[in-house]
Amino acid sequence: MEQHTPDQSEKHTTLPITGMTCAACAARIEKGLGRMEGVSRANVNLALEKASVTYDPKQTNLKQLEDKIVSLGYGTMKETMDFDITGMTCAACATRIEKGLSRLSGVTEANVNLALETARVEYMPGTVTVQDMMHKVEQLGYKAIPKQEAKDTAELRRQEIQHKRWKWMMSAILSLPLLWAMVGHFSFTAWIPVPSLFMNPWFQLIVATPVQFIIGGQFYVGAYKALRNWSANMDVLVALGTSAAYFYSLYLTIASAAMGMNHSVEMYYETSSILITLILVGKWFEALAKGRSSEAIKSLMGLQAKTALVLRDGKEVSIPVADVAAGDTVIVRPGEKIPVDGRVLEGSSSVDESMLTGESLPVEKRAGDNVVGATLNKNGVLRIRATKVGSETALAQIIKVVEEAQGSKAPIQRIADVISGIFVPIVVGIAIVTGLAWYFLVDPGHFAPALEKAIAVLVIACPCALGLATPTSIMAGSGRAAEFGILFKGGEHLESAQDVQVVVLDKTGTVTSGKPQLTDVVPAPLMTEQSLLRMTAAVEKHSEHPLAEAIVAGAQERSKGLPLPEAKDFANLPGYGVSARVDGRFVLIGTRKLMAERGVALDSAIPVMNRLEEAGKTAMLVAVDGRYAGLVAVADTIKETSREAVSRLQEMGIEVVMITGDNERTAQAIAAQAGIRRVLAEVLPEGKAEEVKKLQQAGRKVAMVGDGINDAPALATADIGMAIGTGTDVAMEAADVTLMRGDLNAIADAILMSRRTMGNIKQNLFWALAYNTVGIPIAAAGFLAPWLAGAAMAFSSVSVVLNALRLQRVKL
Repeated sequence: MEQHTPDQSEKHTTLPITGMTCAACAARIEKGLGRMEGVSRANVNLALEKASVTYDPKQTNLKQLEDKIVSLGYGTMKETMDFDITGMTCAACATRIEKGLSRLSGVTEANVNLALETARVEYMPGTVTVQDMMHKVEQLGYKAIPKQEAKDTAELRRQEIQHKRWKWMMSAILSLPLLWAMVGHFSFTAWIPVPSLFMNPWFQLIVATPVQFIIGGQFYVGAYKALRNWSANMDVLVALGTSAAYFYSLYLTIASAAMGMNHSVEMYYETSSILITLILVGKWFEALAKGRSSEAIKSLMGLQAKTALVLRDGKEVSIPVADVAAGDTVIVRPGEKIPVDGRVLEGSSSVDESMLTGESLPVEKRAGDNVVGATLNKNGVLRIRATKVGSETALAQIIKVVEEAQGSKAPIQRIADVISGIFVPIVVGIAIVTGLAWYFLVDPGHFAPALEKAIAVLVIACPCALGLATPTSIMAGSGRAAEFGILFKGGEHLESAQDVQVVVLDKTGTVTSGKPQLTDVVPAPLMTEQSLLRMTAAVEKHSEHPLAEAIVAGAQERSKGLPLPEAKDFANLPGYGVSARVDGRFVLIGTRKLMAERGVALDSAIPVMNRLEEAGKTAMLVAVDGRYAGLVAVADTIKETSREAVSRLQEMGIEVVMITGDNERTAQAIAAQAGIRRVLAEVLPEGKAEEVKKLQQAGRKVAMVGDGINDAPALATADIGMAIGTGTDVAMEAADVTLMRGDLNAIADAILMSRRTMGNIKQNLFWALAYNTVGIPIAAAGFLAPWLAGAAMAFSSVSVVLNALRLQRVKL
C-alpha cells in the first residue's frame, strides 16, 4: 500500500479558505500551493473550504502559504482573540509576549498593549488554538485570560449563511418586477395584469443594475481573479452569461430610446437578474446543506465536559476544562462527565463508555484504572489524576482523525478534478459555437435568439456539482462512521476499504476477549504444583503478554496472596517464550520449538499437551535448569459477537483468515468456535507481515485486524490496517482505520460504510456529469430558457449535497 510518509521535520497545517465557488477554484489553489518550494503535499476541499498542506518550515512558512492563496485571488479565514495579560511590569515584557505569540505557527499578528494590559491576536483557526496561546504566555512568565470566546469557524459559517440569505432575498425583491413582466409575455398567462411601469426599459434598467453589479459583483471579482491567473471557473461562466444579457438589453434600451420606441422592444434584463437570483438561492441552500455535513464533528465536540472540579491548594475549585493541567487531581461526582483522560486515585464507580466504545454496559472502575474524558460517571465519587488534557485526550484525537478524514481527498476525486480543470474553457467554446450557429444557420441575422441560447449553455454547464460530488460524501460518510466508532484516517482509506477481499484477524484480543484465565497446572514428577506455579508466575510477571497476566493472576489467586519470588535476568523470546533466573535456578517457559532448541526432553508432556490444545487451551511448557518441570494451560474465550461477525463477512463475499503465534491445535479449536475456515498458526510476530504479503502477491486486497504491538508491521503492510481501539497506541498509529469497539462487527460495518459512501459518490458524479452532458445539448438546441438553465444548475449542486447527506441516516 503506497502512502505518503512525511519527513519528521515537516509540518502539517489546515487553512480555511474564502472565495472559492467551484471545483476549478479548488484545483487552482491546490496546483498553486503544490508548486511552492518546500510544499510536499496540498489538498483543497471545496465542501469544507479548507486547504490541508504539508510543508518544510525551512523552505516556506505559513505567511508565504497565505500570500500564495491571496495571490491566486482568494482569502484565508482568520479569527481574532483578545486577552487580559497579568504580570507585565515594563515595555520589555510587552515586547517579549508579542514576539513569543508571533512566533507561534498559525498566529499572523500579535499586538500587546502595556497600558491596558491586553493583547490582541489574529490567528488561523485549525492551526493554533486559544489554549496554545495561553500556554505560550504562561511559559514566558505571565498569564493570559481570554476576554471573550473568539468567533469560531461554525459562527463565521453561520454569519456567511445569513449573508448569502440576505443577498438572494434582496436580489429576489429587485428581480420580482422583471419576472412579472416576463410572465406577462407568455400567451397562456395573458390574463395576468402587468403594470406598464414594469414593461418600461428604463425601469427595468434601474432594478436590474444593482442586481448585476452590487449583488452580483462577486461573480465579476471572482472572474477577474480567475482570468488574471490564466484559468476559468464558475464565476467566468456566470459573469459572461449575465453580462451578455445585461449589456445587450442596455444597448436595446438606448437604441429604442433614440428611436422613440420605449415599450415595443423585448429586453433581457430579467434573464440576467433572475439568473443571479437563482444562483444565489442555490448557493444559500448549498451552504445550509454543507453546514449539516459536519454535524458529526459538532456532536463529538458536544460530548466534551465544559468544567472540571479540581483540587487547588487543598480546595475544590470549578474551572474551565481548558485550564486543567496534567497532574491535577480532578473530582468527578455521580452523573458528571469525566473532563479529561486520567487514572483513578481513589473511589470506585461504574463508567458509561458507550460514546467511546459503543458498549452499552457500564465498566467498573477502581483505583489504578484508566478513565477517558467525556465518558459518564454513573455512581460513586472518583478522584482521578489528569494524565492527558486538551488536544492530547482520546476525544480530541478522535475529533482530529475525523476532521483530517473529512478534509482529505479520495483518489476518485481526481476524476472530478481533471474534468473541472478543462471544463470551463470547453463550455465557453461550445457557447460561442452555439451562438454563431444560431446567428448564421438556424435563425440567420437574429442576434437575440442566438445570444439567449449561448447564455443558456454557459449557465447550465457550471461545474459546481462536480466539485461537491466527492468531498460532501466523504464528509458525511466519515462523520457517520465516527458515530459508530469507526475512524477512517483519510478519504483514500474510506475508498479502498470497499475492495477488501480477505480479512486477516489476529487471535488474542481480536477474535478472543484477550482476557485469558489460568485453567490447568500439570507438574512433572518430583515437582509440586505450588512450586511450579510460583516459579512460572515469577518469570511471567515481567512479561506484558495477556497470557502472562493470566498466569500471574491465577497464581496469586491460588497461592492466597503469598508473595512471588524475585526473577532476575529476564529475557523475552518473541514467538517462543520467556526466560529468567528464580532463586538461582534457570527457568524457561515457552513452546515445543523452544524446548527442542534448548534440548529439553518432552516425552511425558506431549500427550497431556495435545489433549489440552484440542480443548482450545494454550499450553506452555516449563523447564527448570534444562529439565522438563511441567506445563501450565490458559484458556481465552472468543468474544460473544465473533461468530456473528465472521458470518457477516463471509456473507459479504470476504474470506476470513485467523493468524496467531499459538500452536495449530489451539488455533484450530478457537477458529472452529468462531466459524473461521482458514488458520495460519505458529506465526512469529515478524512473520505476520510476510503472511499478509503472500496474500497480496496472490492478487488479493487484504485487511489486517489486530490490537497488539506485534501486529503493527502487519497492519502497515496490509492494503487496509484496522486496529481494535481497545488495543495499544502503536497498533492504532500503524492502522488506517481505528475500530473503537472491541466488537468484530465493526469490521463489517467499516467495509459496508465504505461501500455505501463510494456508491453515494458514484451517484453524485453520475448526476453531476449527467446534468451537463444532457443539459448542454438541450440548451444549445434552444429548448432551455436561460432562467431555467440557471434553476437547473442551482438545483444540481443542492441535489448532490442532499444526496450525500443521506449517508448521515445510514443504519449499520
